[in-house]
Amino acid sequence: MTTLLLGPENRAAAWREVFAAENEPLITSSENVARPEEIRYLVCWKPDVSLDTFPNLEVVVSTGAGVDHLIPLPDHLRLCRTLSRDIEEKVRDWVVMACLMLCRDMPVYLDQARRGLWNTLPVPSSRDRNIGIMGMGRIGRLAAASLRELGFSVSGWSRSGTPDDGVEMYGADALPAFLEQSDVLVCLLPLTDSTHGILGQELFDQLPAGAMLVHAGRGSQLRMDDMRTALETGQISSAMIDVTDPEPLPEDHWAWTHDKVIVTPHAAASTDYRPGAEHALRVIRAHREGAASLPGEIDLSRGY
Repeated sequence: MTTLLLGPENRAAAWREVFAAENEPLITSSENVARPEEIRYLVCWKPDVSLDTFPNLEVVVSTGAGVDHLIPLPDHLRLCRTLSRDIEEKVRDWVVMACLMLCRDMPVYLDQARRGLWNTLPVPSSRDRNIGIMGMGRIGRLAAASLRELGFSVSGWSRSGTPDDGVEMYGADALPAFLEQSDVLVCLLPLTDSTHGILGQELFDQLPAGAMLVHAGRGSQLRMDDMRTALETGQISSAMIDVTDPEPLPEDHWAWTHDKVIVTPHAAASTDYRPGAEHALRVIRAHREGAASLPGEIDLSRGY
């Protein structure tokens, strides 16, 4: 049994080196599969071939931290996302950058720069802002720790409400209480049926007037037109978003030129090839050893 990697050639070259060093068989293109029945593990972002092609496939590994694009899967398959400190730190860095940029009025200054205006605004203190993080998984907890070190108070909202050191946690039923004290709302939620479209007018209306939005979850969690309305009314004062709906964002979309919005093109993180290959090897070994839970395994009933 062997592993099939689908993706760009530069990733394939790095993976071949890592797998060869461990004497682990690897095929790096669906076109190179001579015997589909030999494929037991598939690693990809979006497969270019039907999974039914591989009758003995058992495990699918996403090459990124997201898996929503691979759900639903046949019931007999197990799904893992890539766990990499590299990915988590990159997203953490983007979130911290976005929070600082919004809290220091960078959308205003960028707009002024485009117009050649020299106008200084009052400088706020990080200690006067509360940042609310929706989604307190590995990345959320890492971002919370870094933001706390910068002096922000941080609260978190998750389905379980599991405690986190120094963070005021809210469970699934306490969303209104969480929102009403979030001066900056950060979305790091996985995409599920319950989080699709969650960032909409009803949620925005529960934030403090003039709150800021940082979005690095999934594009379809954000209702773009509702965000535009909230910006126009002042309910949201500014936003920095890395994921959009649709994606890529069309070049004539209003968000590109809105003076209160900063858009980055799903660039918060990318998976470095070697750590991704090393994670896949850990998944494969755990599966062969009969582990009850694989590294990064997704609960398909929950979607994360």
